Amino acid sequence: MKTIHSDIIQFRGNHYDFGYMQGERIKDSITVRNRDNQWKVRKPRFSIDVNETKEVITRFAPGIWEELLGLQDALGWPIEKVLKEFGGYRVDYVRSGCSILTGEDYLIRNYDYHPKTYEGRYVFFQPTDTGYAMIGPSQRVTGRMDGMNELGLAVGYNFMHRKNPGDGFICCMIGRLVLESAASVEEAVDLLKEIPHRHSFSYVVHDKSSETYIVETSPRGVEVRQSNTCTNHFEIMKEENRNHLVDSKRRLAVMENEREKHAGIEDAFRLMNDSDRGVFSDLYGSWAGTIHTSAYLPREMKAWFALGGDREPIVFDFADWLKGKDINLTQIKGEVDTDIPFVHMDEGADWFKK
Repeated sequence: MKTIHSDIIQFRGNHYDFGYMQGERIKDSITVRNRDNQWKVRKPRFSIDVNETKEVITRFAPGIWEELLGLQDALGWPIEKVLKEFGGYRVDYVRSGCSILTGEDYLIRNYDYHPKTYEGRYVFFQPTDTGYAMIGPSQRVTGRMDGMNELGLAVGYNFMHRKNPGDGFICCMIGRLVLESAASVEEAVDLLKEIPHRHSFSYVVHDKSSETYIVETSPRGVEVRQSNTCTNHFEIMKEENRNHLVDSKRRLAVMENEREKHAGIEDAFRLMNDSDRGVFSDLYGSWAGTIHTSAYLPREMKAWFALGGDREPIVFDFADWLKGKDINLTQIKGEVDTDIPFVHMDEGADWFKK
């Protein structure tokens, strides 16, 4: 078993200062060194148009552009490199797993991916200039893997495929745009219809109304349906699905069969996080191992989080944090059954060796 951690980052202020603070934290970090090495092996299959990227980002969330400028100033990088790493527009993405389950007042998400991509940051951000406050784990610094905003809108996403990519945002930046800009599931659905999508993903949104929408997205279209379970295949845009869906359908069946038996979020969390229940995955070398389990409770305005499987979650009171009460913890710790290096912890988390 490998002990891993996520750093807890708390910030109240404007987006530029938030970006500058984050740039100071990651400057000369092991994460940046590993990512520089990763680019030496995996050349970018996209181009950066600074003006186009700025125009698209500011259309949906102008504060994020200010955050990127703060990162640039702190890191001393050309804007092109900042956008390549953190801009979230037109960047490629690789396969992954992930499972999402919702109930009367919760959204629970298993994040299944590769350790060499996991940056280990759990972020609380309360902007003073524009956009909604949010809580959740970050990806590529500015993006969010999942999360909840100050109005109780929660979001998570599941990978479908990366065939025939289009010009658009990658999943983690889309997660951030939703949390930053949408006040409800209805607004989130409308935004997901408007955002340009780089790849094919399902986005699951849930709020205080207890409504859940699954938005199937690709560069070629968007469809909306309602369900409480989601894995890695589309139910409407079936022509977009991958050929190998056995594990995705198996995990979906497990959640569907067990969901009605749950007395509450505790039972649901155990179904997702216990390693012997059929949803949690240890396929880290195949880009589909469960690294964290997140839960969001919109009505209670609380967030649960666990790194690795068979863990009791850490519970964060987001409502208290929004009132100015800081979290005392500085790190979240857990264990995963892999010897693959993590990008934020280990030297050699590059693609020279698999």
